[in-house]
Amino acid sequence: MRTYLALLRGINVSGHKMIKMDALKKALEGIGFTQVVTYIQSGNVFVDTDEESPSKVGFLIKQEIFKQFGHDVPVIMVAIEELQACLDRNLFLQDTEVDLKKLYVSFISAELPENMITQLNLNFIKPDEIQLDGKRIYLKYDTSPAKTRLDNKWIEKNMNVMSTTRNWNTVNVLLKMFQDKS
Repeated sequence: MRTYLALLRGINVSGHKMIKMDALKKALEGIGFTQVVTYIQSGNVFVDTDEESPSKVGFLIKQEIFKQFGHDVPVIMVAIEELQACLDRNLFLQDTEVDLKKLYVSFISAELPENMITQLNLNFIKPDEIQLDGKRIYLKYDTSPAKTRLDNKWIEKNMNVMSTTRNWNTVNVLLKMFQDKS
């Protein structure tokens, strides 16, 4: 039995693509997932299954959400190692005075080449900052994600990936939940 974390993009945001977590849990249990646990309403779902392919698990979740709720929702699968890497490799954490409330992580559907940042003109995001790390993008906002042009839509359009973003607190809670399940 394996535990997987699925991050759902764009549900329960500003009244769009509304899915109650207890209904999602019931739907996923209905297709054979066990130990289904959700965290907050933004679409963080742990499932246990014998399936060995994370992409297949993501596809099954996406398919069931569409079937049960009528929403086409991107699903990004995240391994415990990827969550741990957020703590180990986020260079913004080297600044002892960093405001953790302004740190976010965008989890993306494909690994980006290291030279991606040099290929893009990122001057428009200043004073916000960005760091690429495989299938993660660490974001440090100057004020807040509500006041930036560097959002999921921009990431998806310019980097040709699917993206879903979580705040630093959520990343840490999800890692702890994953560790507790292991």
